[in-house]
Amino acid sequence: MHTHLCRICGDPILPAARAAIKATCLPCGEEAAVNERKSWCVAPMHKSNYMLINNRADLLGINNKGGLVK
Repeated sequence: MHTHLCRICGDPILPAARAAIKATCLPCGEEAAVNERKSWCVAPMHKSNYMLINNRADLLGINNKGGLVK
């Protein structure tokens, strides 16, 4: 049986994980997901919906009663 290795650390991975697009072991995959989530946040708009914010500068005054106030 062929053993598949993690693309980051080189440890063997589970057969279910190799079917994923990014074949990583669980610890490496968790670390990569945490680092990816650090680059965005979800902010509620005043009397509206939630917006996905990728640029930290956009958060300045974004929820100040309906306008972008800087």
